Amino acid sequence: MYAISKRINILQKATAAKSTFINDEALPSAATTFTCCDCGQENNLEIIPYHSGFPILQVYQDNKVLSKTDLLSNGMVSETPQMMSHFGELTVHNLPTLYFGTDCISCHTKYICIFSYGEKQPGLTVLNISGVWKYEEVI
Repeated sequence: MYAISKRINILQKATAAKSTFINDEALPSAATTFTCCDCGQENNLEIIPYHSGFPILQVYQDNKVLSKTDLLSNGMVSETPQMMSHFGELTVHNLPTLYFGTDCISCHTKYICIFSYGEKQPGLTVLNISGVWKYEEVI
């Protein structure tokens, strides 16, 4: 799990086994798998609430890694409604949104995972993985 600091191009969305974790399903961690687009290897993905990931703002701030348009057009995030803007301009299901980079354990293809975690309403905490996308660094 790492932060992405170079400009990237999104190539393809990988298939994740599970994307939504409700209440205790996400504790102590949310674990699922995704299948590599290149070699078909099944890769483990573990998200530990409040420990995993980096703020999504780091991705689109100053178009450093991806532009807002790239994120929106690939269905990675949505624009946040004005009343929820304290979570940021772009979110997944209007909750605090994070990302991280990961690699296929077999062929080392690079992926970006975007997810949100937080309380949707009293008594309902949700961790939602927007997706895992294959990417390449822009040279």
